[in-house]
Order: sequence, then structure tokens, then C-alpha cells
Amino acid sequence: MSDVIRLLPDSIANQIAAGEVIQRPASVVKELVENAVDAGADTIQINIKDAGRTLIQVIDNGKGMSETDARMAFERHATSKITTANDLFALRTMGFRGEALASIAAVAQVELKTARKNDEAGALIRISASQLEAQEIIAAQPGSIFSVKNLFYNVPARRKFLKSNETEFKNILTELERVALVNPELTFTLYHNDTETLHLPISNLKQRIVNVFGKKLAQELLPVQVDTSLVKISGFIGTPGSAKKRGSLQYFFVNGRYMKHPYFHRAVALAFEPYIPAGDAPNYFLYLTVDPAAIDVNIHPTKTEIKFEHEQAIWQIIMTAVKEAIAVPGLEFDRDGAIEMPVYQQNNSPVEPPKIQVRSDYNPFRDSPATSYKKTNWQPLYEERRSAYSEPKTAPVPNEPQEPLLQAEMSTPFISYKGKYLIVALPEGLTILDMHRAHIRILFDEYMQRMSRQQGVSQGLLFPEIIAFTAKEATILPCLLDDLAYMGFDLADLGGNTYSINGVPAGLDPLDWIETLKDMVQKVLDTGCEITEEITEALALALAKKAAVSSGKMFSHEEAMNLIHQLFLSSSPNYTPDGKSITCILSEDELAKKFK
Repeated sequence: MSDVIRLLPDSIANQIAAGEVIQRPASVVKELVENAVDAGADTIQINIKDAGRTLIQVIDNGKGMSETDARMAFERHATSKITTANDLFALRTMGFRGEALASIAAVAQVELKTARKNDEAGALIRISASQLEAQEIIAAQPGSIFSVKNLFYNVPARRKFLKSNETEFKNILTELERVALVNPELTFTLYHNDTETLHLPISNLKQRIVNVFGKKLAQELLPVQVDTSLVKISGFIGTPGSAKKRGSLQYFFVNGRYMKHPYFHRAVALAFEPYIPAGDAPNYFLYLTVDPAAIDVNIHPTKTEIKFEHEQAIWQIIMTAVKEAIAVPGLEFDRDGAIEMPVYQQNNSPVEPPKIQVRSDYNPFRDSPATSYKKTNWQPLYEERRSAYSEPKTAPVPNEPQEPLLQAEMSTPFISYKGKYLIVALPEGLTILDMHRAHIRILFDEYMQRMSRQQGVSQGLLFPEIIAFTAKEATILPCLLDDLAYMGFDLADLGGNTYSINGVPAGLDPLDWIETLKDMVQKVLDTGCEITEEITEALALALAKKAAVSSGKMFSHEEAMNLIHQLFLSSSPNYTPDGKSITCILSEDELAKKFK
């Protein structure tokens, strides 16, 4: 029998390695930009076409390479950053494994132009699918220009499973943000399809964070500074008021390298726990400096998972540092003994306190077109519904929620509990409804109908508001503009990722429209929606949650019955669009068991 074990050709071995190192266009950007940083560049330009499918080009003014080094750089495990095994325990560069360029060249067409500062000429290298196609001496500026074309052209299965251009470009922005946040002393410029998308000039750390994520963050950052024998911690955390349920900005860096560390994240979360509502997450940008010999970054090719020798001690230091940073602005004032200071007009007469007028006849469910209700003869509807339930049914689908048979007259009594729940006695049993969730379901269905009909009702703003999106938010926005218009938003592009809000959905109580739109876009980013229907649902749900009546509102009898009626007519009265229960029914038998 012949031998069956053989060495794989380099081209196949490189493709296998590329499967771990180069997962998508963003992986190429990460590796090439990190190499530019290691090369000592202070200006880095990234040119992207078709979200990296057609072209990824990184131009830097670093130290460049000789012709021999330029050719060797594409060999597997060829690197200038380590020479002995001991160097693995004193890493001070971003790359070190010598896999990136070989992996990129295995799945794309790569061209490198490079020259050192004092060289009379530079070098040109062309490689496709690990095969050298050209090696020439050319005139070149000091630095390097890497051009990666037709990524995964020779691996159709990998190219087929790339996401939409919006999603892939969003991932590119994410990788670039991570490098830019730890190198504020460098200039980064990003072009997508020949349009400048991001420009980050040299700045201090706080200004770099603001340049990446928006000016609003400038007033929400608290400095963190701790220096111990084990670790030096610097950076910023967000104020407790800036914490939110989704889209939080959470970044850890160690020795200039981005990392993911759930254990350290828990330390930050515990420090914030007494100051923020349950379910909210804080913002933080924390930079750790430790002895390179006390960490291991060589766990995974992406180098985002890092082991620490003194993990528990650093955990305690992080939590203490964050607590101290939060406590600094938390000044408490004694109001019990405060002196009442009257306010006087110019004629020295006291100013009368403003009188608050309460409209006892106000009914948001009656007056608002978004939640307009009509008094209806309910009995025919219920009879029709009851007859439908009385007909023989096939076996129910497993796990499919069964809708309750709600029946009520406008005169049915109810109890409002803490302005959050409605308790109504119906023939099916004692029914408890969550009013906030019920309103979310009602509004969600209405917004979905608006978008399906493509007939948004917009109410013009007397004074248009200006909203500035981050580069990542602006990437996904073109996919959302039609749906936003169908919902009633009238947005005008002012350029530079800035839009004017000229109109908003009609019939809603005044909202913070900038925050509302930001939350809606962030919802789409968080869910990573790829399908148009999923994007539509994400937008409708985000707006419904913002516009729904808040918990604690006291309902009149008519409002409560209208809410139940509208819920009954909805597509799924039992659950919110994100699967949370709206109704709870206690049958007579269940109640009887409680009193045994």
C-alpha cells in the first residue's frame, strides 16, 4: 500500500491560514493598517472600493522596505518584529506572527510599492494566489502602498458568503476605529468609492474619541488615571447619565492593542451598578499599560484575546479606578436647610410662580392620529372571533403562542395598578395587561402598515433640527432612508454625514428627534440586519418603543378600553415584536387554587 501522508503545497497551506487570519475585507484593513503603524508612519490613507471586494489600498509614509525585504514579507512566518522565542514575551508591535501578508496574497491579487527614505529607487511586487507575477525596480515615494484587489477571487465560497456592502464597510470602520483610538498622534483618512468618509487629524486622546464618535460625547467623558506597580490605567469613562441599553461604546486596550476581556468588563459594570438602571451599559475607553512579559497575546491570530498573569489584582484596580472617577463629579448638596430665595422683577415686586394648567379632557389615544381609536360596536367582532375559536382546529404548532379570546364592553370595569398594568375581568378570566408593551405592539403594527403602503404622514418642523451621524451610522443610513420616509421622517442630506430633520411622523407627542433617530439607526447596527424586512421591523420597533406611553401614566376608563380594543385588533396581542409578554390571564380555576 502506498503512503498517503504528504506535505501540502504552499498555496494551499496559505489559503488554510488565510481562513483564520483573513475572514473578510475588514481583516485585510486591520492587518495592513497595523503594519503601517509598526512601520512608523504618521499619516495613513485607506482607499476602499465596493466595501473591499474590488480594492483595499493602504498608503503610509513609514520607513518602507528594500527590494529583498519586500519580496520576503510575503513568505509565511517571515517577519521583522521578532527574532527569538524570548521576543514573544516582550512584544511592542501590533503584528509579529508573519502570517498576514502571506494569507492576504493567498486569496487576492496584491501589489506592493515601497521605498526607504534614502533609497534612490523603490520596489514593485505583484503576487496573485501566492504566485509571484512581477518584481521590479521603480521610482517610489518613501513608505509603502499596498493594493489588494479582488479579495477571495480564487475562493468563490468565501466571496459568496460576504455580507452586504453596508455591513462589510461597517466592519472596516470598526477595525479602523480600534486602531485610530489608540494612536491619536497619527492622521487617518478613509475613502470609500472615492468619497472621503473619515478624516482623523492628529489630536489628543479625548479629541480623537470625540472625532470618531461625535461631539455629544465631549461633555460625557470622565478621566481615569491610576498608576500602580502592576498596571497603569488611563483613559475615559462615560458619565452614569450617558449609559444606555444598547450601542454603548466599550473599549479596552493593553499596550496599544485593542482587546476583548469579559472579566475586566465585569469590573467596570460592577463599579457602575449603583449609579445606572438595570440593563443599561456604560461607555468606557480604558488603556492599560503592563509589563509585556506579564501578558500573552499569542492566543489567536486576531490577537484580541489576551491572558494576564495578575488578572485578579488588575480586576480590583480597574473597579477601584472607575469608582473613583465616577465619584469625583457626584457632589451632593444639602437642600434641607437651603434658604428660599425669592425672584424679583425690575420693579422689585416678587415674581408670581407660573400656573400649571391641566387639561382634564386630554386623551392621547383620541387626539393623536398615531393612536386614533373609533368607538365600535364590539359585539359583532367578538362573536366572529368566538365562532372562529369554536370551530374544530387542527393540532397547534408546537411553541406557537395562542391568542387570548379578549371580550369586553366599553363599560367593563378595570383596575389600574401603579400606572403600569390594567386588570380587567373578562369571560376568559382575570386579564392583566402591560400598558407600555401593549402600546408598543399597537404602534409597531401601525408603522409596519405605513411602510408597507409606502404612505408616510409627515409633520413639518417649524425649526428644522440638524443631526450629525458618525461614519459608521452614515454607512447604513442609505439603506434606511426610504423606510424612514414612509414612517414620516423628512431628512435632507447636508453632506459630511450631516442631515436636516425637516419633518417627523405626524401624530406623535414631541420627542427628542435627534436621539430617536440615533437610537433607530443604532438598533439596525446592533442587530446587523441584512434583509430589507428585518431592517424595516427594526426601525418600526425602535420608534414604537420611543413613542409608546410611558409606565406610570394614569388612564381614564375610555383610554383603557380603547387600548384594549386596539390591542385586540393587532396582529399579535399576546407579545411585543421582540417577544415580550403583553397579557397574562388567570382563569377561575387558577384563582381558586390560590385560595386552597
